Amino acid sequence: MKNQFNPILRGDDGALKRALYKSMNFNDSDLKKPIIGIANSFTNANPGHFNLNNICTSVQEGIKENGGTSMSFGVIAPCDGIAAGHEGMRYSLPARDIIAASVEIMCRTHNFDAIVLLASCDKIVPGMLMAAARLNIPAILINGGPMYPAVYKGKHWDGNIITEAIGWKKQGKITEEEFENIENIAEPTCGSCAMMGTANTMCCISEALGMSLPGSAVVPAIDPQRFEYAKKTGRAIVDLTKKGTTSRQIMTEKAFDNAIKFLLTLGGSTNAVMHLQAIYQEAGLGELSLADIGKIVDICPQTTSVYPSSEYDMIDFFEAGGVPCVLKSLESILNGDVNTVSGQILQEILDQTPLSPRPEIIKAMDTPFAEKAGLKFLYGNIADDGCIVKTSAIPQGMETFQGPAIVFDSELDAVDGIVQGVVKEGMVVVIRYEGPQGGPGMPEMYQAMKMLEGMGLLHKCALITDGRFSGSNRGLFVGHISPEAYEGGTLALINNGDMITIDIVHNAITLEVDSNILDQRKQNYKPVEKQIADGFLHNYKNLASSAAKGAVWK
Repeated sequence: MKNQFNPILRGDDGALKRALYKSMNFNDSDLKKPIIGIANSFTNANPGHFNLNNICTSVQEGIKENGGTSMSFGVIAPCDGIAAGHEGMRYSLPARDIIAASVEIMCRTHNFDAIVLLASCDKIVPGMLMAAARLNIPAILINGGPMYPAVYKGKHWDGNIITEAIGWKKQGKITEEEFENIENIAEPTCGSCAMMGTANTMCCISEALGMSLPGSAVVPAIDPQRFEYAKKTGRAIVDLTKKGTTSRQIMTEKAFDNAIKFLLTLGGSTNAVMHLQAIYQEAGLGELSLADIGKIVDICPQTTSVYPSSEYDMIDFFEAGGVPCVLKSLESILNGDVNTVSGQILQEILDQTPLSPRPEIIKAMDTPFAEKAGLKFLYGNIADDGCIVKTSAIPQGMETFQGPAIVFDSELDAVDGIVQGVVKEGMVVVIRYEGPQGGPGMPEMYQAMKMLEGMGLLHKCALITDGRFSGSNRGLFVGHISPEAYEGGTLALINNGDMITIDIVHNAITLEVDSNILDQRKQNYKPVEKQIADGFLHNYKNLASSAAKGAVWK
């Protein structure tokens, strides 16, 4: 075993490296064991990551107990909630690639034998999984867990109640004092937000992909079980290292097939599609197209419904059995022979998993919430390369919608228009130049959707964009329209008053304007160039691929 791990620490050539580690109280015995890196994205600037230092301590205990040596390092963790509604949101998606690169760089320079990934939130989880796939060393992800919901007037809410309350206040439905009360109760504990947004969707996908211990993804942030799973994760990573089980032996094509089916049955965040595309590519599996994912939609019913698709929050989902029970509901269409970081194959886990004790949240495949999956991909002259709609979040009766366009060239302009009453019932709100290149950075249209909700227009308007959406959004929204407006896509050619038809049933989105007129408009097309600060966004703008391909660096 002496020479089995970390060869850069062996022999005379390893003496300086050993000396450097010994300056931090590592000894010869420590340095002969598997060296396990811990990518710790703790910060007290993000509630989803506030408890990760404590998680890290428990992981380190498990590593030590099982004969390994741990070394931790920091990783950035921007909060999308804090980034929302200002220029900071343009940096959120690009941060994913920075996170992946930083983990890769630290692991390569230190030649860690394995890596434990500590993350909870929107871009940090996929960024770390991208790094794990790229590195192809033993790897496990453990998240910090979801927070508890707020309770307001006898109903559970996630923190997005605040944005809705802004609309209530503007309409005179609540006082300033009541608004302040809502602010004070909205986020009662640390943890990722209490709904099936991008953060919790990606934490659950990590488990469905086999990269997190079974049952770990949705244990609440303040539950003692969270720290038990952390210690188990520490022990498990040493086992994987000794066996030589690498990330790509777990993140196989069959495992991604399972993860896609899980996402579709969950009706999770639309952002998860581009994250899965990015991780798939990093795993050396090539390009995962929207068409490839779309083929699975028709065979995958929606068996699970969590806020914003229903009134049930993440704590309800935890009590319903979480990820294992969702996978159990899909057992007949999953690949049971895939490896997981637990050392078991998936089928062994499913054999030990009962049906959900709360069928109002997780149903069986033969009695689903919907016969088709909770996400769909639409195509048409507005979106030749496709776009995404979260069908599980669409109000009943809005599966088809036609209305005149009202066009905005940024989310901030759209928010102003909604608040000022420019947007009327029956309109299709078009927000463009918010894609990977045009944004740049493909920010979320979170605030615009929440303003529609707060202004009572959620069931009366649609919204389409080349930007993204928060996993907390609900309503008839269509995102990731590709090609984006900045690339000269048809989205850039829409005028106020043009009729737009959204047909979820037939997977279509159509601008009802004659092609000859569109050709004429295209002759006068000139992309909107947005002012952005000096620095990284300029690089991202030049390197980002289409949203239809995961918005990864080219």
